[in-house]
Amino acid sequence: MSSSSSSSDLNIAIIGGGLIGPRHAQAVTNNPSTHLLTLVDPAPHGPQTASSLNTLHFSSISDLLSSTSPRPDGAIICTPNSTHVPIALELIGHGIPVLVEKPISTSIESGLELIAAAEKKGVKVLVGHHRRFNPYLLSAKSCLSSSTLGRIIAVQGTWCLKKTDSYFEGPGEWRKSAKDGGVVMINLIHEIDLLQYLLGPIVYVSALPTTKTRDFDAEEGAAILLRFKSGVVGTFVLSDAVPSPWNFETGTGENPLIAQVPPSSAAGGFYRILGTEGSLSVPDLTIWKGDWWSGMTQTQLEVDKNAIPFDKQISHFVGVIRGDVEPRCNAEEALRAMVVCQAVKVSMSTGKAMEIVGFEFRPLS
Repeated sequence: MSSSSSSSDLNIAIIGGGLIGPRHAQAVTNNPSTHLLTLVDPAPHGPQTASSLNTLHFSSISDLLSSTSPRPDGAIICTPNSTHVPIALELIGHGIPVLVEKPISTSIESGLELIAAAEKKGVKVLVGHHRRFNPYLLSAKSCLSSSTLGRIIAVQGTWCLKKTDSYFEGPGEWRKSAKDGGVVMINLIHEIDLLQYLLGPIVYVSALPTTKTRDFDAEEGAAILLRFKSGVVGTFVLSDAVPSPWNFETGTGENPLIAQVPPSSAAGGFYRILGTEGSLSVPDLTIWKGDWWSGMTQTQLEVDKNAIPFDKQISHFVGVIRGDVEPRCNAEEALRAMVVCQAVKVSMSTGKAMEIVGFEFRPLS
């Protein structure tokens, strides 16, 4: 097993060897400034996963820190959602910077506890909303910053994809739970973070659940109405139970396990951002301009299709650990996305619209 690194390399520990852990491990291995120190995973398959990654294995963080192994310079937490906060608190208590997979927490209270602990110890927290490093989204954000579209009026969004039965089996059994699993906290939270990254804070949501097709407690989807602080309004359709090309994964090809739908298929965008001077479709990055008399013209934005978001995120984490940059998605921003998702879930179950203020939300009469 690999346990050596150059003196300038940062030693990174991966906490959790499930679906996403090996992807982070590969990004760490790809980076010239980082060394994959170990995999920490109490599961029976932990040693085998560590062996496949050519790294050391420990069953717990305490075992790692009490061993003769080098102390990690940073840790990446990619465990089930309900464990994110306690694991992060343990690492923060030892002064170790963390990259926490989304969602940062499963409750507002525990998220605030994490934020307070990090501030008290002076430890940096980067949250794994890695799509902020996606080249398609960066091109879209650059377009919005340039005012090419004029004043943004509205946005349409879709995340629809059919998950297979195996996704919910074995190590993925927790995804059936209404508390820890469900498409809102697993998938919509990415979309909410991106929409707020592009358009600013969301202050109002109203959501209707889709019809269930599985015998699970976890929700499968929703139709959602949004209002942003800027005045932008939007709609979003969410489902993990229908075949569809209209989702981030198949649109951008960011996940090597999910085939990309090529732009030539004319499937169209999973986001449509509508402004007074033009509209932008993402991920095909087509800008449409014109009016109903003169017709429409279109131009294409450029995108670096070779950029790998996970690799870019690790490079950014290196900068965060060394104190060169502030986290692109800090704990507060990540918690705001989680708050919006919690408001969506409550709206789905109560049928009431929710107003969001800071880290709190309340029903509107």
